[in-house]
Amino acid sequence: MSSLSFSVLFVGFILATLLLRFWLGSRHIRHILANRDAVPAQFAEKITLAAHQKAADYSVAKSKFGLLMTLVGSATLIGFTLLGGLQWIAVAVLGQTGPGMGYQMGLMVAFTLISSAIDLPFDYYKQFVLEQRFGFNKMRPGLFFVDIIKGTLIGALIGLPLLWVILSLMEKSGDLWWVYAWLVFSGFQLLMLVLYPSVIAPLFNKFTPLEDASLRERIENLMHRVGFASSGLFVMDGSKRSAHGNAYFSGFGSQKRIVFFDTLLARLSPTEIEAVLAHELGHFKLKHIVKRIVMMFILSLGFLALLGYLKTKLWFYTGLGVDPMIGAGNDAMALLLFMLALPVFTFVFSPLTSISSRKHEFEADAFAAQHTKAQDLVAALVKLYEDNASTLTPDPLHSAFYDSHPPATLRINKLLASAAA
Repeated sequence: MSSLSFSVLFVGFILATLLLRFWLGSRHIRHILANRDAVPAQFAEKITLAAHQKAADYSVAKSKFGLLMTLVGSATLIGFTLLGGLQWIAVAVLGQTGPGMGYQMGLMVAFTLISSAIDLPFDYYKQFVLEQRFGFNKMRPGLFFVDIIKGTLIGALIGLPLLWVILSLMEKSGDLWWVYAWLVFSGFQLLMLVLYPSVIAPLFNKFTPLEDASLRERIENLMHRVGFASSGLFVMDGSKRSAHGNAYFSGFGSQKRIVFFDTLLARLSPTEIEAVLAHELGHFKLKHIVKRIVMMFILSLGFLALLGYLKTKLWFYTGLGVDPMIGAGNDAMALLLFMLALPVFTFVFSPLTSISSRKHEFEADAFAAQHTKAQDLVAALVKLYEDNASTLTPDPLHSAFYDSHPPATLRINKLLASAAA
């Protein structure tokens, strides 16, 4: 393939993706607005018109912001690649470090800092304007920037050694470097599953043992019924950042822990909390987590193999606006170009991921209905949809592309049918 052909293909996919995203987004917005003035019949007795309209307005605002971010992201991508942004960064870094690993690491760090700086005002707007407008933001600006600083330091502490290992393997391990890199990456991912809940997450949030004795007993009975062992039940101070509520379990092996947002505990009844947790435990017992990890490992192996092929092709660099620097090392540049280009070519496959995720959600709902009352999970979901201002009327096609969870109507209808059976 020639560099010109690859450039044309790259631009064509960017434009096609843009058109598809805007078409889906406009459908979604029109569909929500068309149903804004009436609560769906099955929710009419449970959700007020005001709450339904708030969810509609919130979803529309998020969709419009998402379309803006799509434009900004596409323009930034073109700027980094075909307009010479990465080439300029590479020359500047090379002038400071000279060739070698220092240049490779410096290129990755410089790109990350510049990308983060571009994203910063949009992240700030989303938190302090969009979320604030609908009453969800509980974060102060000081905490926002403290989170950024913490995240940057932790990312550097963890990411830079991993990056050094990957780049060293790319440089010194021959044609099969991508196999060794995959083994390192997979091991790293498993290590993070163990370390995140007990080491990293507490750096951002406070986790306290669940104190409600009756709720604790109810949850422990549920875990005994389904055969789930946990290292602890914890409450997270999610309310210091957001009014959104959730529950989840994290960790691996003996480090599995169940975490409830304090906002969730304040809103749901004990039986509803039990039903929500039963859903989350369903993901574990039905091996959804293991299946997702295995799929991630398979995909990462395939992508690394593809990168192993592309990094040796001149057209891959020149077609994306970069002049390879002979003698300076191009492994970091190949990695950057691959990370930038891959989403452009894979967006069309998004529905496949959504289909798999939705299947798992339905299965976890069915599991919860077997071990708790389906009506309790329905009641909890209705409250969560209302509290999180999740639209009850998404556009079906938009939802198929973007939503990892089934629409509320489908999900609750299945649960109600289960309860009736």
